[in-house]
Amino acid sequence: MKLVVGLGNPEGRYAGTRHNLGFEVLDEFVRKMEAGNWQMEDKFKSEVIKSGDIIFAKPQTYMNNSGMAISALVNFYKISSSDVIIVYDELDLPLGKIKVRKGGAAAGHHGVESIIKSLGTDQFIRVRLGIGNLKTESSEHGQAHIDANHYVLEPFMHSEKSKVKHMIKQALVALDTLLDKGLDIAQNQYN
Repeated sequence: MKLVVGLGNPEGRYAGTRHNLGFEVLDEFVRKMEAGNWQMEDKFKSEVIKSGDIIFAKPQTYMNNSGMAISALVNFYKISSSDVIIVYDELDLPLGKIKVRKGGAAAGHHGVESIIKSLGTDQFIRVRLGIGNLKTESSEHGQAHIDANHYVLEPFMHSEKSKVKHMIKQALVALDTLLDKGLDIAQNQYN
């Protein structure tokens, strides 16, 4: 059994923000797969779709407590951490860049920190979606005063939308590759 999780924040006011990119990718992936409709499962604190041997989840715990929901799913379904795939925004990657890897530090991403702490391991698969380096982006747009916490909660700018759309398409292929052909092939394509 595989668990594929998109990270984000629940509430409509966060829709379309950089931090909700994981939700957006997962929504598009299950729509393309025709996997079904999201159902709120209170015991997992997540919206869930079960499709064959894959569970898709969007934690409704807010980003910083994502690990709570993911550990509930992992423990209930007895899923190995190596069969967990987390899709999330990555501040340290340029806008539009995707990286696939297993393990590693959280790099300041509070959602990933929460998952590592709750699972007691960093050995899960990550699909990291570049949302733009704050230093690079802020200097281009004259917004040097914006901090990372504010930046990730902003919507993408109009000028960024085509890169984001392309990245989402790439992320869908990366997820498909991970689920169909495995980590090594996905890493070779996206790293």
